[in-house]
Amino acid sequence: MKTLFKQLSALPVSLFVAASLSIAPAAFAQDSAKSLDELLSFVKQGKVNEARENRQREAQFIKEKNQQASLLAKAKQTRTQEEQRSTRLEKQFELNKEKIVAKREALNEAKGSLTELFGHINSTAGDMRENFNISLVSTEYPNRGEFLTELIDKLKGDALPTIEEIERVWFEMQREMIESGRVVQFSTTVATPAGDDIQADVVRVGSFNIVTKDGQYLKYSDNSLSILPRQPASAFTGWAEELANSTEGSGRFGIDPTGPTGGSLLAAFIDTPTLVERWHQGREVGYVITAVGAFAMLIALWRFVVLLVVSGKVNSQLKSTTPNTGNPLGRVLAVADENPNMDTETLELKLNEAVLKEIPSLENSLTLLKIIAAVAPLLGLLGTVTGMIITFQAITIFGAGDPKTMASGISSALITTVLGLIVAIPTLLAHTVVSGRAKRVIHVLEEQAAGIIARNAEGK
Repeated sequence: MKTLFKQLSALPVSLFVAASLSIAPAAFAQDSAKSLDELLSFVKQGKVNEARENRQREAQFIKEKNQQASLLAKAKQTRTQEEQRSTRLEKQFELNKEKIVAKREALNEAKGSLTELFGHINSTAGDMRENFNISLVSTEYPNRGEFLTELIDKLKGDALPTIEEIERVWFEMQREMIESGRVVQFSTTVATPAGDDIQADVVRVGSFNIVTKDGQYLKYSDNSLSILPRQPASAFTGWAEELANSTEGSGRFGIDPTGPTGGSLLAAFIDTPTLVERWHQGREVGYVITAVGAFAMLIALWRFVVLLVVSGKVNSQLKSTTPNTGNPLGRVLAVADENPNMDTETLELKLNEAVLKEIPSLENSLTLLKIIAAVAPLLGLLGTVTGMIITFQAITIFGAGDPKTMASGISSALITTVLGLIVAIPTLLAHTVVSGRAKRVIHVLEEQAAGIIARNAEGK
């Protein structure tokens, strides 16, 4: 025992540490060794276990190696088979190419001069399909474009059109031309401005316009009919209603010649603002100008009526020898009658004073009319300037990509200028008329006063 201990003591420290590490699992699995013999037994048992595990690993490795070799052999065999298959497919592909070339040559030879004919048929079918998509005739004969689409797809390949298909192309073209000159009535689905679909009887006027029995114009878009939210003038809708309810004869009808291309002329007429809408485009400044103009017209009418009555009274006074204080001339003449023995200079002053007293009542509000006639265009210019500022601010924010938007803003801004001129011109004319009538009455007063002074001077 002592000899063994000495031998173990003589071992290198590193070997002892390695031995300790190798036997650690076994030592930890069992109770601690009580003696060196027991420790040696534990070390021997650990080596036996490791040897058994190593043999198992080697067996597993050899098994997996054999499996990998088998898989590798199968993979090589599969690659060889695919390479052979690829070679066969390439040969078959080349043979098919040769067959296709030969068949195409045979097809072209069989077509001969018909190749150009089929090209024209293809082109014509394409144009007809585009026209049918926007044609009002399609409302009565829908789904005509499906046949043309199938024919175009067929002509894109190597298939040849049949005689029936060629005849149908001619038939559809002929029917479109005939229907474009007919006025027909039929029933179809129509969309209301509220979005509801209703079944209604409609009248198609060739390929230009289509209206309801009530005379409402319809719009054709996306293979559907809808009632226009805004209709043309009542005269056009009245003519349309008469046409829709007539059975024979002739009559008026507002037709849109651009109907086959989308009805742009009708849309432009409908989108044109009415007078009331243009007036509202003037906004606050336009409302002020309108109020001022109405006030000016009321004043002009009032003064015209007053001066007309006064002029009538003055004319009656001219025919009478007795002064009537109910009119300006009578009051002036009354001054002369009240002072028969007054000297000429004093009487002249008295009469001039009487005439001057009558002038303010005769020229009442004429200055106001003149001011309104001068201010109305300035108000219109103010509205135009503010409208242009708003328009250019909108252009700054949203850009000037759409000329229609910019033109619409400028048009709205100019409405106030138009309103100002509409107010100024009649007001100026009214002022001229009223002022002329007042001046005529004043002239009569001055004339009669001058005549009295002259007679007084002659009598002296």
